[in-house]
Amino acid sequence: MSAEHKALVRRWFEEVWNQGRMATIDELLADQAVVHGLGPADLHGPAGFKTFYSAYRNAFPDVTIRMDDIVAEGDRVVARWSGTGTHLGDGLGMAATGRQVQFQGVTIVRIEQGKLMEGWNTFNQLEMFQQLGVVNLPLP
Repeated sequence: MSAEHKALVRRWFEEVWNQGRMATIDELLADQAVVHGLGPADLHGPAGFKTFYSAYRNAFPDVTIRMDDIVAEGDRVVARWSGTGTHLGDGLGMAATGRQVQFQGVTIVRIEQGKLMEGWNTFNQLEMFQQLGVVNLPLP
């Protein structure tokens, strides 16, 4: 089952993020799915995820995600990934800067009956906002 679960997560990142195929969200994300860590509140089901996804793809229409590591055990898959994109839209609530960013993250997914049922996400948004010039922290 681990190989199938890894293939499902790889497909998610390739089709949803790299190819921009919104229809894959409806196909792979369960109606009862809960997605944690992409905003101040959990996202519920495909409709909830699409709100985040549309805003992010607006801000970074050329976003590309590369799988760095992927591990599966039981009903869980852990993916460590790296991303790049060019800030060309205002989907994140700020005017486009035209700057390119690089960011990294980890996603843990629970799979149930061949669908993504729950996801936990963490990625370095602070570093991304620093690269955009939105956040400027003094060096220690």
